[in-house]
This record gives sequence, structure tokens and C-alpha cells, in this order.
Amino acid sequence: MMAFTRFVRPAMVALAMVMATGAVAQKAAPPAPAAAPATKPDQPATLTLNDGYVLGIGDIVEVAVLGREEFHPRVQVQTDGTIQLPLLHSVKAADLTVLQLRDSVRDLLKTGGYYTDPVVSVVVATFASRYVTVLGEVAQPGLLPVDRAYRISEILARVGGARATGDDEVQLRRANGDEMKLQVSDIASGGPDKDPFVNPGDKIFIAAAQVFYIYGQVSSPGSFRIERGMTYRMALARGGGLTARGSEKRIKVFRGGQQIKKIDLSGKVQGGDTIVIGERFF
Repeated sequence: MMAFTRFVRPAMVALAMVMATGAVAQKAAPPAPAAAPATKPDQPATLTLNDGYVLGIGDIVEVAVLGREEFHPRVQVQTDGTIQLPLLHSVKAADLTVLQLRDSVRDLLKTGGYYTDPVVSVVVATFASRYVTVLGEVAQPGLLPVDRAYRISEILARVGGARATGDDEVQLRRANGDEMKLQVSDIASGGPDKDPFVNPGDKIFIAAAQVFYIYGQVSSPGSFRIERGMTYRMALARGGGLTARGSEKRIKVFRGGQQIKKIDLSGKVQGGDTIVIGERFF
């Protein structure tokens, strides 16, 4: 018995020392660093319509099950991003494409045991949440709902095109802050790289065209828009040309209230220039 006690007591002491060492090590071990979030919640992905219309708050949809008259509601996407449907009650709809919502409703009806193999259709009755803003010198400026991916030429066509008083340049400001400047002529005749797609939240702006003023001995004095690359010689032609008493040697140009001392007819006209054509001496 004494031999057994002599054997057990050292073993128990050793076990206690091992347990104590492990506890100290466990206590001293630094906590594992928290995993960084995969995405930042304040930086949502940019929505595009390349994969179909993306539903949002305010849109009105018609959801129907083929052959089931009791399931054919016309509902609006609520501020919490859901729609209210028979049997299913609240169903997430915002930020889903029409096809994704269709598949979601179908799965919920099937897994809930309401229908064995429902054929579901979703149609957008009113587009309200996705739009682009078109401003400036266009026939019908304002908010334009977009139900699919449109190129900028299609958007301009839907608002009646640019006015005659509009500039040759179109400014496209993306929802994320990126900006592009495009020429109307390039949009009309160029390839896809000159006619990009627009996304919900984009802004399109056409400024008023810059003008010049021409007076004196020209056939048609007045103010005219400046065409791209217009020279003073072209401006004279736009004013109808010189009268019988006009002289190219007696041309004055005023810019910002100051007279330009030396005029080269091949020089470029700038916005606000005033061109005065004087009379010849004889």
C-alpha cells in the first residue's frame, strides 16, 4: 500500500504541473485577429441592366401563377424592399432581376407545399426606381426610367435629341462619379466604344453651344453658334460673307471687352467673340 502511494503521488503532482503549464500557455496566447469583412456595407456594387431589369423601391410588378386565378397580384416594392404576395406574405424583391424574383417566388411556392410545380411569371407594370437624368439642351429634359441597358444614343433619341442650340459635346457623369465627354457626331456614327451603355443613376448633360457675334459689313449680321474648329474665315462665311463695301483688312475682334490687336483669319473663334467688319476706304 505504501509503495502504491509512493507511485501515485508523484504522478499526480506531475499531472497537476502539466495542467497548470497548459493553463498558463492558454492564458498567455494572444487572441486570434478578427477576420476582415469581405465587403464594405457602405460601398454597394454599381447596378447595371446588362442582365435584365433590377427591381427597386417604387416599382410595380404583376406576379402570376399560370392557371391559378387566385394568384395574380399587382403589387409595389415597399420601402423595405419587399412585396406582399398571397400565401407567401413578404418576399424580397429589391435588387433582384425580374428573372431572379420569378425563380424565388416559384421556389417558395413549391417548398411551401402550395403548388406542386408552379409556372410563375413576373412582369414590371411600372418602372420607377431605375432612371437616368437628362439635362441641358435636349427637347425633353428630365428623369427617364430605364427598363433595360440603353446606349447613350438611344437615351438621346428618347428625349427628342439635342436642340439646335446645344453644344457638340455630351457630358456623361456616372453614378460613381466617373465622367466622360463624347462628341454628338461620334455617338451618331461611331462604334460601340463611342456610344457607351448608361446605367441607373447616370446623368447626361448637353450644355448650350458657345456663340460668336458678327456685325458691320457682312450680309447677315447677328449671333451664331461656334462649330467645332471654326476659324474667323469660316465665321465670315457664316455671316453671309462681306458686303460690297466690306474689307478683310478692316476686321476687329473683341474678346472679354478687349480688342485683339492682330487677327489671323485662320485663327480659331472663341465663345463670346465679337467680330466687327469695317468699310473699305474706296
